[in-house]
Amino acid sequence: MKMLKLTALAAAVLAGSAMSQSAFAAVESNIGVTSDYTWRGVSQSGDSASVSGGLDYSDESGFYAGTWVGSLGEGSGSETDFYLGLSGESDGFGYDVGYIYYAYTELNDSNFGELYFNGSVGALGFGVAYTVNSEVAEGSTFDTGDMYYNVNYGFDLPNEYALGLTAGYYDFDAGSESDYAHLQADISKGDFTFSVSKAQTESGDSDTKFIASWGTSF
Repeated sequence: MKMLKLTALAAAVLAGSAMSQSAFAAVESNIGVTSDYTWRGVSQSGDSASVSGGLDYSDESGFYAGTWVGSLGEGSGSETDFYLGLSGESDGFGYDVGYIYYAYTELNDSNFGELYFNGSVGALGFGVAYTVNSEVAEGSTFDTGDMYYNVNYGFDLPNEYALGLTAGYYDFDAGSESDYAHLQADISKGDFTFSVSKAQTESGDSDTKFIASWGTSF
């Protein structure tokens, strides 16, 4: 997904709240393309290119809602996400809590939903997501009870570049043999991002991906 986009939306809400006390509501759309749609360290597009687009609403209370659509690999159709949440800031602590539902056009009985919480202190961010409803077969990965944890940190670099580092861990209720950790580094400038992502399973299998992406909002 998408959590990257959700984080950006929450940041926009916080920035808008800080700049003005006047009431506002905003609708924003976004489009993007990537050489490999990778989510939580794993390719969702069969290691092939993906295009995406979304629409978001936010208001001065910190409430937001939106939808996002991304293409998957050949023969796999698309993924559509629906989400809503509340974000804000108190005494230097940023928060973002909400629900997201992942729906798939061609992958039967694969839809699932998560509750999530993301926090931030300065450039340090952290989050957790919990699968609360699912259509997958009972006892499979992405069934209810799965937990995903992540921590991230961002740096400003010279010449308007930025570096983001993320570490995550997926703890599947189906059993530890499916659990995995991943690391990702993102170097961005303007609308362009280059990412290096590596996932490693409990069995020792690993996968490193190099990803180029472009995205903008309007």
